[in-house]
Amino acid sequence: MINKGLLELRSRVKAHMPDFVRQETWRYKRVKPNWRKPRGIDSKMRKQKKGWPKIVKIGYRGPKVARYLHPSGYYDKLIHNINGLNLLDPKKDAARIAANIGKKKRKEIIERAKSLKLKVLNT
Repeated sequence: MINKGLLELRSRVKAHMPDFVRQETWRYKRVKPNWRKPRGIDSKMRKQKKGWPKIVKIGYRGPKVARYLHPSGYYDKLIHNINGLNLLDPKKDAARIAANIGKKKRKEIIERAKSLKLKVLNT
């Protein structure tokens, strides 16, 4: 796996990050834990009171060198046609074929990627 060190760095930083939960999810079953910014005028979470869950802030962002990495360790690049494969570096980039590409063109792109020794993430 390439960029293994960067993936480990990202996971170490993530381990120290709080779990950002939506306000009152622990109180009501109907409220999903998906993050939403607290906006109430008296919201303890918005005011960042002690004892309340942390809110999402720019300081919690991941390490710059490990951003945009796919879990496989490659940089994920979206491909719309065969010519897009020529711009990729097989050592660090992996192709993701766009969703609006048909079966015929998809097959051609996959064959070309194999000849260029490129990894395709969604074959």
